[in-house]
Amino acid sequence: MAGKVSFNELFKMSVRTLTSNKLRSSLTMLGIIIGNASVITLLGVGKGAQRLATNQLSNLGANVLFIVPGNNNTRRRGVAFPKNLTLSDSIAIKEQVPTIKEVAPQISSSEIIQYKSKSFSTTVLGVTPEFLTVRSFDIAKGRFISYKDQTTGKNVAIIGHELNNDLFLNENGLGKNIRIKDQSFQVIGIMEPKGAVFGSNQDKNIYIPLTAMVNKITGKDPNFGISLSFISIQAIDSRAINAAKFQVTNLLRQRHKIVKDDDFAVRSQKDALSIVSTITGGLTLMLAAIGGISLLVGGIGIMNIMLVSVSERTEEIGLRKAIGARDADILFQFLIESLILAVLGGIVGTIVGLGTIKTIDMSTSLPANIETKVIIFTVSLSGSIGLIFGVLPANRASKLDPIVALRSL
Repeated sequence: MAGKVSFNELFKMSVRTLTSNKLRSSLTMLGIIIGNASVITLLGVGKGAQRLATNQLSNLGANVLFIVPGNNNTRRRGVAFPKNLTLSDSIAIKEQVPTIKEVAPQISSSEIIQYKSKSFSTTVLGVTPEFLTVRSFDIAKGRFISYKDQTTGKNVAIIGHELNNDLFLNENGLGKNIRIKDQSFQVIGIMEPKGAVFGSNQDKNIYIPLTAMVNKITGKDPNFGISLSFISIQAIDSRAINAAKFQVTNLLRQRHKIVKDDDFAVRSQKDALSIVSTITGGLTLMLAAIGGISLLVGGIGIMNIMLVSVSERTEEIGLRKAIGARDADILFQFLIESLILAVLGGIVGTIVGLGTIKTIDMSTSLPANIETKVIIFTVSLSGSIGLIFGVLPANRASKLDPIVALRSL
């Protein structure tokens, strides 16, 4: 009786069997290829979305807190924000909160701007000189708003990098006059490219003195005076952020005479990162689950094809058993065939997925990428699926009665 067949012999036999029917082997691998490519691509896209959001949040500035009018219930209902956050609040924070380094009040308004025959709808921001430091912006050409500009409410403007290109066709816009709400403003500076934050392109914004914004564009609120869209504050260092948040909240509660719910919200960059990480992490898991379903379907495809292979190779199995092959030899051969199909499909699918990720990264603004350990995991997972779904056909093949199998010869 024949002895135990070595793993090398079983492997060689499996390879010969698979290569003898290349088309069927390729079609069997197709499900795993698509599944693995889907997992790699979707995880890469999810990771890229997380990186993009994190990069955009880093543009908000270092050690920065943001104070916005209205509480969480107000924002959930989608009603207009109240106008109770005022310039006097900003001054009080600067004077009374010891953990604060700089304060940058801001008024935002969507306006039509004009230059000769061109007109654009853009966001006009009324800011103070501190805005540049707090929000970590840089000037490419010219200068930013000075304290003299702020005091006199001078009609000067600093424009975003892309807006300069749109208005002046890549020429230098310094010294030229643009119109904002029928008021003429002289361009004194052009910002360095900053990018987008939450879908808002900061490179198309216009920055003017806050006093000019109030006196020439938005006006004062009859109840609150100079109402702000929000206040950016910079803590003295990263360790002081929580203390600054606590102190600012207490001060504004006292100033607004709040007894129950706050009529404002204080948010840090860390809070925003936490929210974004939760959302993008959930998105990535969902995408991975979708890709995993594709991989599962590929495993079912391997099982079905291998079951068909068992039926077609009944005579071969019966003959091998008749000359001494053990049940374990037949079992392991079919498992090895399933494993080869799954691993090769996983490797090809990984190459396809990596190519797709590279294409997305090069052709879009999404920095899609994937870690090496994830690649190793997905290839290992596809191999495991091959083994798992190969058990049933392998077991069926090993249990065939050689007498019954040889009857068809």
